[in-house]
Amino acid sequence: MNSQTKTNLMTTDSPEVQKIHDLLTLQKEAFRRYPLPTAKERIERLARLKKVLVKYQDQIAEAINQDYGNRSIAETKIGELLTCLEQIKYYSKHLTQWMKPSKRHIGILHQPAKGWVQYQPLGVVGIISPWNYPLLLALSPLICALAAGNHAMIKVSSSSVNFGYVLRDALSEAFPQELVAVVTGGGVISDTFSHLAFDKLIFTGSTNVGKTVMKAAAENLVPVILELGGKSPVVVHASTDMKDVAERVAFGKLWNAGQTCVAPDYIFLPRGKTAEFVKNFKTIATGMYPTLANNQDYTSIVSDKQNNRLQGFLQDALQKGAEKIEINPQNEDLTAVRKIAPTLVTGVTADMEIMKNEIFGPVLPILEYDQIDDVIEFINDRPRPLALYYFDFDDARAEYVAQRTHSGHFGQNAVVTHVAQDDLPFGGVGASGMGRYHGPEGFFSLCNERSMMSIPKLFSLKFILPPFNRSIPSIIQKAFLR
Repeated sequence: MNSQTKTNLMTTDSPEVQKIHDLLTLQKEAFRRYPLPTAKERIERLARLKKVLVKYQDQIAEAINQDYGNRSIAETKIGELLTCLEQIKYYSKHLTQWMKPSKRHIGILHQPAKGWVQYQPLGVVGIISPWNYPLLLALSPLICALAAGNHAMIKVSSSSVNFGYVLRDALSEAFPQELVAVVTGGGVISDTFSHLAFDKLIFTGSTNVGKTVMKAAAENLVPVILELGGKSPVVVHASTDMKDVAERVAFGKLWNAGQTCVAPDYIFLPRGKTAEFVKNFKTIATGMYPTLANNQDYTSIVSDKQNNRLQGFLQDALQKGAEKIEINPQNEDLTAVRKIAPTLVTGVTADMEIMKNEIFGPVLPILEYDQIDDVIEFINDRPRPLALYYFDFDDARAEYVAQRTHSGHFGQNAVVTHVAQDDLPFGGVGASGMGRYHGPEGFFSLCNERSMMSIPKLFSLKFILPPFNRSIPSIIQKAFLR
């Protein structure tokens, strides 16, 4: 598509594009008519959302299953639906307190004035959600937006076609379009959405697409929250039990077949520990998934494109000297069901594509180390990850690693589960993203933290007005400018 064709499609001549612009206008006008919903009204909106989520839970899970080819129903209900319901409960409990003005100190020269911060809704929030957790990553930002008193438009991934239809039906039952609207489709629809003049835009996806979205948002000076993933490393200390490590890492790596932004991407083991880790990982993975092809608990790779990308990484690694350990207990042919068996890769080097790109699949490269400072240097030489996981029950050693690295999250002896913690902020740093949602940060990041100051009638400026050779200005200068 050349630039001229793209420009023409984005004009009001396109009914699809015009509809998106009309939705934004509708929501902005509705917000202006009623810009400050009460705490009671916000809690009621969250209750409506909860009601339709419970009502449509089976349809939602089945739609996501269809979009994947096979997506574990249990993973959808536990990892997405339950997490959303818990977040609704959390925000409903706390938003009244967060809405209260925050009193601030006023300097002595301006007494007896009063100062405070008012947490004002921003207006209309745009949400661009990905295909890997289409429910959670659409509704988690929506919950923050509604709690903060905003209206919202959600752009569902074009890879989540069936889910998009169900979400649109569910949310239209709960809310008028002037409050919450769902937009589906790809191509020019996605491009148009990212160029809209929202009051804030939340995007979850790859770093490359995040750059494009941020550039589009900048045309209207729209502030963004970007959750971009990256290569989240696991570092294991020699004192840690390898069976325990293997169990926790297998859970995080194989949930949703590794198609999770905070999944462990690669693992650093103490030199000589690889065989022990591999043995335990194989036992645990086999217990979790004794069969693969027709196992409804083991999720498919979402598309041929993603499957081919992962196969390409593996082929590149093998050609450059790596070894592949595939955990396929029944030696099944997985081609027709678009699944990749849990796979460990040893003999990994930094020049392999599998170490240059976020994997986003059930493939785990293994590296060994001698000194922890070498691992820290390796991590710091690369873009900052969304999460960094360290296995060691010695808190002092964990603190040493934490203080010398940067990541959106630092997890000690646990992977992935921090995303489901309502009171922890979620987001990246550097190449893995910017901004936070979840927790109090999710509320405040979608508010205008408006400074307020009130000066009473008794206040006078005469003490600080020219001419400055009078006694009081002179006293002020001698008292304070020192």
